[in-house]
Amino acid sequence: MSVRARAVAFVLRHSLKRVLAHADSVAMLRGALASGPYRVPGDVYREAGNVAGVAGEWMLPCGGVRRGTLLYLHGGGYFACSPRTHRPYSCYFARCGWRVFVPDYRRAPEHTFPTPIEDAQTVLSGLAAEVDISRRLVIAGDSAGGGLALALMVAERDAGRPLPAGAALFSPWTDLTVSGGSVEQNRRRCAMFTGDILRRGAALYLDGADPGNPLASPLYADLAGLPPLLIHVSEHETLRDDGLRLAERAEAAGVPAFVRLWSGVPHVWQILYPFIPEGRESLAQAAGFLEGQLRH
Repeated sequence: MSVRARAVAFVLRHSLKRVLAHADSVAMLRGALASGPYRVPGDVYREAGNVAGVAGEWMLPCGGVRRGTLLYLHGGGYFACSPRTHRPYSCYFARCGWRVFVPDYRRAPEHTFPTPIEDAQTVLSGLAAEVDISRRLVIAGDSAGGGLALALMVAERDAGRPLPAGAALFSPWTDLTVSGGSVEQNRRRCAMFTGDILRRGAALYLDGADPGNPLASPLYADLAGLPPLLIHVSEHETLRDDGLRLAERAEAAGVPAFVRLWSGVPHVWQILYPFIPEGRESLAQAAGFLEGQLRH
C-alpha cells in the first residue's frame, strides 16, 4: 500500500464516509458524491452526444482510435454521479487509444430498477449498428456501474444478442441484498461505506423490487456464457465480497475471471489515479486486459 493511498483512505474515512452516513436527503447524497472539476487532457477530444437516443459523453483519442470501442458505465449507487464525475476513467481509456462512450443513464429515485439496465441495453443496441460488438467492443464499470455492466450482459445473453468481448469491473456492486461478509468485517476499515449506506442506496434504486432479482443483484444470476471478466477490489472495502464471490461464481459457470485483491486502497481508487499509484496500475492492467479480448 502506498503512502498516498493510505492518506487518501484516511481522509475519506473521516470526511466523505461521515457525510454519507448522516445525509438526510438524496440531494445531500448526490452532493457528497459529486467530484470536483477534472480537466480533460489536451490529447483527448470530448464530445457530447447520444447513442440511440440515450444522452452521454464521448471521449476520443486525438491521435486516432487504436484499440476499439469501450462502453463505460459509471458508478454512484444508481442515484448519483454522471459521465462528468467519471471523466478520469473515460479520459484514461481514451488516452490509451479507446473510443469511449459513457451514457448518462437515468437514475433513482426518479427512475428506478430496471430503468438503468434498459438504458444500457438501448445504448448497446445502438452501438451494434456501428461496430461488431463481440469482436470490437468491450465494457467497463465501477461500483454500481460494475453491477450494471454485469446485469446488462446477463440481460443481453438471455435475449440471445451478442455480448461484448470482455469486461473490466472495478469494485462492482453485485449484491443488493447486502449480504457479503465484508459488509460487517470492513465496517470500520472501509473508507466510504457502511452496510446501512449500501442498504439505503439499494432501497432508492429498487423501490420495493426484490433485491435478489438476478438483474438487480447479478451475483445471483446464471453467469454461463458471459465473456472474460477482470475484477479489481480492495481488501478493506465493504464490497470486497461482492467482487470475490462474483469471481468464484463466474469460474464455476465456466467464465474466465481474473480477480485481484488490492491492499489498503479505498473503494474505486482508480478514479484518483493522478494521485494514487495503485490507481494507475489498476487501470493499466484493465486496459491491457480489454485489448487482449478484442478479436481482430
